[in-house]
Amino acid sequence: MAQRVALVTGGSRGIGAAIAARLASEGTDVAITYQHSTERAAAVVKEIEAAGARGMAVAADAADTGALVKAVERTVAEFGRIDILVNNAGIAPYGPLEDVTLEEIDATLAIHARASFVLAQAAARHMGSGGRIICIGSSLAERVPYPGWTLYSMSKSALIGLTKGLARDLGPRGITANLVHPGSTDTEMNPADSPEAEEERRYTALGRYCSAADIAATVAHLAGEGGRNITGAAIVVDAGTTA
Repeated sequence: MAQRVALVTGGSRGIGAAIAARLASEGTDVAITYQHSTERAAAVVKEIEAAGARGMAVAADAADTGALVKAVERTVAEFGRIDILVNNAGIAPYGPLEDVTLEEIDATLAIHARASFVLAQAAARHMGSGGRIICIGSSLAERVPYPGWTLYSMSKSALIGLTKGLARDLGPRGITANLVHPGSTDTEMNPADSPEAEEERRYTALGRYCSAADIAATVAHLAGEGGRNITGAAIVVDAGTTA
């Protein structure tokens, strides 16, 4: 993966930051997008650079398609190419079905589905053979074991169709497209020591949360030589929640 370039959206914390660090550790230059925390984004860039790779942080709201396209173009302008796109930025809307508003529906679909499509479209214009597009979905796209997650699950399941379509559209050019479905993962959004964590553990086969590093390891495999013949796939990393 030496001298390759990746763009990881939502890369200032959690799973995105772990993916950026893992790719950098394997010799990939990494640009990340972030929305609010300049300081945290800068810290991730420092970690990327400490691994011997080039890093860059770009402020971009995942709901702003223009900003996302500009993030791709800036990555190419700064690093000269883009080989790997990781669509990671996301939100976690939760609540009773009857309370979901149209504004929440539009925002969630924009960030999870529309943004992933637009970024893939923009990045693919610059990718050659060996390019990789990887979306971060959710095990809740495969199985919904408790109420309150209908909107989130719907939006993440859209990535299944996107991934399969991209695999067919881009396969003749030697570009792969895959989807990683994390289960309960220890991040700020869903900490393993939260009051709800014990209930989530009960739904897993292994009785434990995943770490962000677990998800990053699977992304790195798909992005590397080992993933060259994997495309159109959805890989679940969830400690057996969907078993």
